[in-house]
Amino acid sequence: MDKITDVFIIGGGINGSGIAADAAGRGLSVVLSEQNDLGSGTSSASTKLVHGGLRYLEHYKFKLVRKALQEREILLKKAPHIIKPIRFLLPHNGMRPGWFIRLGLFIYDHLGGRKILPPTKTRSLKKGIFSGILEKNYHKAFEYSDCWVDDSRLVILNACSARDSGAEVLSRHKCISAIRKNGVWEIILENTASGTKRTLKAKVLINAAGPWLDKVISNVLNEHKPPLVRLVKGSHIIVNKLYNHDRSYVFQGSNGRIIFAIPYQKNFTLIGTTDQDFQGDLSNVHIDGTEVEYLCNVSNEYFKLKISTKDIISKYAGVRPLYDDGASTAQEATRDFVLKYDKDNLFLNIIGGKITTYRVLAEQTLNYLTDIFPNMKNDWTKDSPLPGGNFNFNDFDVTQNKLVSEYPFLEETLLHRYFENYGTLSWVLLKNINSIYDLGKDFGHGLYEKEVEYLYLHEWAKCAEDILWRRTKLGLHMNDQQVEAVNNWFTEKM
Repeated sequence: MDKITDVFIIGGGINGSGIAADAAGRGLSVVLSEQNDLGSGTSSASTKLVHGGLRYLEHYKFKLVRKALQEREILLKKAPHIIKPIRFLLPHNGMRPGWFIRLGLFIYDHLGGRKILPPTKTRSLKKGIFSGILEKNYHKAFEYSDCWVDDSRLVILNACSARDSGAEVLSRHKCISAIRKNGVWEIILENTASGTKRTLKAKVLINAAGPWLDKVISNVLNEHKPPLVRLVKGSHIIVNKLYNHDRSYVFQGSNGRIIFAIPYQKNFTLIGTTDQDFQGDLSNVHIDGTEVEYLCNVSNEYFKLKISTKDIISKYAGVRPLYDDGASTAQEATRDFVLKYDKDNLFLNIIGGKITTYRVLAEQTLNYLTDIFPNMKNDWTKDSPLPGGNFNFNDFDVTQNKLVSEYPFLEETLLHRYFENYGTLSWVLLKNINSIYDLGKDFGHGLYEKEVEYLYLHEWAKCAEDILWRRTKLGLHMNDQQVEAVNNWFTEKM
């Protein structure tokens, strides 16, 4: 008799990988398939924040904000190597009364039961490290807390957690058919590299394909129903850093959209995001000229140091799969997740959501399945660290310094990057390394063959793009020849 998997998941973004990790950790057999690289869609094109969503308070989305704020500190404890507290400066520009902003930030401080992160303060923009950065008409700012996250690594670590609990994670495997037969799902996968096909069976089918969700319903399940998702594009630009302190900024654009300016990869500033409906090719999502101009204009409205298109080091865009609730504008569409469960056919559609609330989404998804799998284990992810995150976030510097002290023959900046990427798994990466020569070929900018091999063997990396833009962000520094050298390594390996 063919083996029947408990849960099959379509989509290897943050929701799919989070569900896979939760389900596998409860003892269920799990297979996850992703047509491209893990996290290569929306989940690696975010603003890279774990946050409550301050602007949602204006739309009275208190439940969503509270849920996200509660998760903020849970995730900080789960992955202190890739999630870090940051302070945001919200310049007071007179668009709203000061008391109104303070009230909103008071609610933001207390709505989610904040215990770790510091509270809101008022800062002068004319003194100390903040002086001379913004235009002279900005005199004060409200400073509040949120967290930064390496979004694509969050996906990978959840996929690693799923794998470590026994799940089968198949990147670059497209689900081309899923048919309900004799009480189970019969699923056909196609390896997108070789074209070979594989058939398997599963009790429960979960559609976590993000922007591709409706396409899965129509093309894979061969069902023709009204769309469930509203596609909204968000774009970002990266420029050389515009200031030298470690705070981030929150600006309000002319259309009411909130824009963030965030220190990024030590030498850069990340600016985003936009909100516009998307109807194009999901395999070719890119920032357009009007978005670039808009982000530059908002930045120039606030910062004294002006930017233009020629200053852009890199740029990216992603499509948010929001629940189609009939909202009149992209900004007003809900950012909360919606789960649609077909109990008769054991089929779940996962719609929308935010990176911040992926863990809650996964828990609620598994809650639907308690009747199907009465013997599965209870909730477990709240207090369990992600791979490499098994240290207290307050001990980040101590644990990182321990790594530095144990490998004195390697550059400190290299070891810092390892620890920020891999946490305590840095010791696994560096096993049997006794000199810098043991790291193998130097591809440039601190990327050595040992790390490339580790990512190939343990994190599903298959090409230079996987390494340089999702597993690390070293693509910001690499030239064409260096990128080609990394790709050649994969060609020889595979």
